[in-house]
Amino acid sequence: MAGEALVVVEGPDEEGPSRFYALVEELHRRIVTHNLPPGARMREQALAKDFGVSRAQIREVLAALEERGLVEREPNRGAFVRRPTAQELLHVFELREVLEGLSARLATQQASPESWQDLVDLFGAPTEALVEAGDVAGYLRNLELMRKRMLDAAGNPVLSRMLGPLYDQTFMIMRRLLLTTDRAREALLEHRAILEAMRRGDATEAERLKRLQIRSARSAFERYRQFLL
Repeated sequence: MAGEALVVVEGPDEEGPSRFYALVEELHRRIVTHNLPPGARMREQALAKDFGVSRAQIREVLAALEERGLVEREPNRGAFVRRPTAQELLHVFELREVLEGLSARLATQQASPESWQDLVDLFGAPTEALVEAGDVAGYLRNLELMRKRMLDAAGNPVLSRMLGPLYDQTFMIMRRLLLTTDRAREALLEHRAILEAMRRGDATEAERLKRLQIRSARSAFERYRQFLL
């Protein structure tokens, strides 16, 4: 845990709900950014000391991360950052294709076409500049903004809850893919096409293109998976 900033949540109830969610999100961040890599042991006592909370609170946090598919707990061995298999990730991509396609269709149907213009603009020169500069963190921030806007516009909380863990389980792999290949350039063109369809109000085309984009991401993972897992 050395070198990591600790979460600080002010308030009289150190182990209340706000503290719990802050801990979940901080460990979530460390896992998806590989500060805690797959296979890393999550020692309750060490985590409790680092964050200044009880082991019982840490156990609750680990249970929440286990529900997201990020942590695996084994009897008599403790908790570890989960290491998904290639086959599991391929199954996740299959689900993402269907659900994100639905998200694009619903978002296009629910929101006015002109409401997407700012994202069309963002994924023009500004995001292209991030790709050319190799700024993967900035590129991922823009993708997260697009994803959140689409889910918010879709207006289906069940869909949002289903997609959250699926994003988490593939985020680490896709981040590494962007860092080590030219996938970002290809994906940028794909996201532009999706946004242009949404800007036209063409829900059917937006869904088709979004599904193709996830299929393309899956193909890229399959090509490079020996270097990613």
